[in-house]
Amino acid sequence: MAVLLWERALEPAIGTWSLPGGRLRDDEDLDASAARQLAEKVDVRELTHLEQLSVFSDPHRLPDPPRRIASAYLGLVPLTAEPELPPDTRWHPVSALPHMSFDHGGIVEHARTRLAAKLSYTNIAFALAPERFTMSTLREIYCAALGYDVDTTNLQRVLSRRKVITPTGATASPGRAGGRPAAVYRFTDSEIRVTDEFAALRPPT
Repeated sequence: MAVLLWERALEPAIGTWSLPGGRLRDDEDLDASAARQLAEKVDVRELTHLEQLSVFSDPHRLPDPPRRIASAYLGLVPLTAEPELPPDTRWHPVSALPHMSFDHGGIVEHARTRLAAKLSYTNIAFALAPERFTMSTLREIYCAALGYDVDTTNLQRVLSRRKVITPTGATASPGRAGGRPAAVYRFTDSEIRVTDEFAALRPPT
């Protein structure tokens, strides 16, 4: 799993990596501002899910006045999205972040925790996956987002029981090693919904 960051060219914290963002305009709400910032600054327009993550208000989160309060958002784009990134912007693995600006590293970790939790009890993975996929592809997405290994068979069983995924009836072409063609699935819904409010995916013991 990766997060989109841009390298700061000005002080404070010049040369560090920041989450895209900016000021709220007088004529827009927070949701509209978040979508606009991503489209204008880093050319991300294929958002499949956007939700407010949290408000970060530590009075010392920035080194110099004036004090600024950040309203952070979790925005997801599918695996197949290929935005035309500016030269100072790139995807970074969440598991190996570069030197981050201010409190942005903590914000990323907060977002990953939120996403991992929602993968347990909602169908939010639809926002990360291609329109059609095999279970091995979906497993890779879950493993990357959760940060630990997931059993393919168990994942397929759980998601099918909750009616999160639906078989398309098609099969994928065999790989170089040959073998039985893998079944192709799609997500039943393209909007987020709770599938089991008490569910929790846990790492293997």
